[in-house]
Amino acid sequence: MSDLSSGLIIVSGPSGAGKDTIVGKLIELDSDFSLSVSATTRAPRGGEKDGVDYYFYTEDEFAQKIRNGEFVEYAKYGSKYYGTLKSDVKRRIDSGKTVILVIEVHGAENVKRLYPSALSVFIMPPSEAVLEQRLRRRCTDSDSEIARRMDIAKNEIKQSENYDYTVVNDELEKAVGDVYEIIKNHKCKTNVNKIG
Repeated sequence: MSDLSSGLIIVSGPSGAGKDTIVGKLIELDSDFSLSVSATTRAPRGGEKDGVDYYFYTEDEFAQKIRNGEFVEYAKYGSKYYGTLKSDVKRRIDSGKTVILVIEVHGAENVKRLYPSALSVFIMPPSEAVLEQRLRRRCTDSDSEIARRMDIAKNEIKQSENYDYTVVNDELEKAVGDVYEIIKNHKCKTNVNKIG
């Protein structure tokens, strides 16, 4: 399994930290980067395609894949399961891609256990106040939901010390550049180790 580790990048951070935006820009910036497609038991939303946006499975199919050990990591959010398929990650890495997993901290722990050499980057908001402002600007959550997300964020931020790098997303372009450099340096070191 260690052969996959060098091509695997874990990106985590609290809701509102900007991790999806940063990863989206990284993928635009470099065609070597590929975002893994998650599996889920939720129904497709308008226009979503199986195998492109998500791999859509029934509860029974997902449970069978858990029993077969087919996931790098999986978790239950609300009443639905989400997970990262080993086969999807392997296929992308085998095709020469650097695979980025945008996952929460518990999923990241599981991935690190399976792939110890995977690079992990935690996206940190500049402050709790800024994080709360970003969540409120979305206009999608109630006050109680924002309070819940802030509580989760505080716990996630405590886990940041378990990551290889922490990048503060104060200014988006700088944060994208910082993460890009971290990944490129990691790949360079890994390739040198392979040669040596």
